Amino acid sequence: MPQMMPMEWTMLYITFLATFLMFNIMNYFTQSPNQQTTKKKTIETNKTNWKW
Repeated sequence: MPQMMPMEWTMLYITFLATFLMFNIMNYFTQSPNQQTTKKKTIETNKTNWKW
């Protein structure tokens, strides 16, 4: 291995990097998103009448 030319090391690095990136991209996009509920969320507020 030490007798490999620098260009071969660069191509080896690029090959492994491309494989790693493609594997991660494929795993990211193959996950289905969570189904969101269509319920309308309301914020509960306590209205108080201030008597000064």
